[in-house]
Amino acid sequence: MEKYKRIFVIVLDSLGIGEMPDAARFGDHDVDTFGHICDIVGTLNIPNLKKLGLLNLHPTKEMEEEKHPIAYYTRLKETSNGKDTMTGHWEMMGLKIEKPFLTFTDTGFPPELIHELEERCGKKVIGNKCASGTQILDELGEEEIKNGSMIVYTSADSVMQICGNEETFDLKNLYRCCEIARELTMKNEWKVGRIIARPYVGKKKGEFLRRSNRRGYALKPFSRPALNALKDEGFDVISVGKINDIFCGEGITKAYHSESSVHGMQQTVDVCKEDFHGLCFTNLVDFDTLWGHRRNPVGYAKEIEKFDVGLGNLLEVLKEDDLLIITADHGNDPTYSGTDHTRECVPCLMYAKNLKTCKQINDANSFGTIGATILENFGLEKPADLIGQSVLKELN
Repeated sequence: MEKYKRIFVIVLDSLGIGEMPDAARFGDHDVDTFGHICDIVGTLNIPNLKKLGLLNLHPTKEMEEEKHPIAYYTRLKETSNGKDTMTGHWEMMGLKIEKPFLTFTDTGFPPELIHELEERCGKKVIGNKCASGTQILDELGEEEIKNGSMIVYTSADSVMQICGNEETFDLKNLYRCCEIARELTMKNEWKVGRIIARPYVGKKKGEFLRRSNRRGYALKPFSRPALNALKDEGFDVISVGKINDIFCGEGITKAYHSESSVHGMQQTVDVCKEDFHGLCFTNLVDFDTLWGHRRNPVGYAKEIEKFDVGLGNLLEVLKEDDLLIITADHGNDPTYSGTDHTRECVPCLMYAKNLKTCKQINDANSFGTIGATILENFGLEKPADLIGQSVLKELN
């Protein structure tokens, strides 16, 4: 008999809580996303995260721990070989990534790849560097429109993003170019996790706006994640934010695209008010894209506080037979050098209204703990090729 009718997993994208034991192998030393943000800003207005035990899991200098937390809490250690979005999310659903996805953060894409892309698409590539989507439009949007060129850029993730002005590029042509890029980047030496079409409107700097009709072309998971097991047995698997893109639609029964992390939390609250049976899986990306990569600890702190408000709204509408899991997919310490992700442990806060003896439980050696717990709850056997150990029996 299942313990919970519905499970909500919310990923605070990049909210790490301290370096992994092997962080130095990934070029990271003394990294701690949440801790260093708190060092900079002192205190955060996060009453709901405090109630769930975040400050017990990660004490800070100026904020008190919760005397009577209402959730179970633990650290998850990543066992896969990477520190990016796809690796973190795939591992949550039981997949262990041995070979990290390729990133081109520091170098841009290889000249050979860019040449083939230009030849096949019939457009000159401009950009070809790590950048934020809004900044690169202000920098190169006018040039793209004037010369009929094509903005290509990347991030700290394994991704190629291609921008196209809806009036001068044409949406169908933008999608065609992204399909070509996906084909080219299936080669081992160029293989990236995702290609993203980024339509925009506007004609001059300061007026450019990205449109919501983006389209993702992700690698399919190399094996069937836990999401597929749920879908196969008739459970609802609802994605909010970029979850659908990350899993290339695998195991998803309904998908909602989010305009922001605040919007994503509101969508999650709205889903909670619906009648469904299964999983709601939410990614809130603004922590990472707006503040982590831009090395802005104050902005990151404010984003955490905005999330806490949305969390309070969600806690009010959760039902007696709902389980809420709050976690992260990697770190992105906004006080660290560079712009890349950081190899960190992540929090796992588990809350339900009927819990009685809430406390810290032992650290888990895999993000796969989450997928394994979900499968056990719904009475499903974990496939032999998936990693992670369930902690369902510890939630009392």
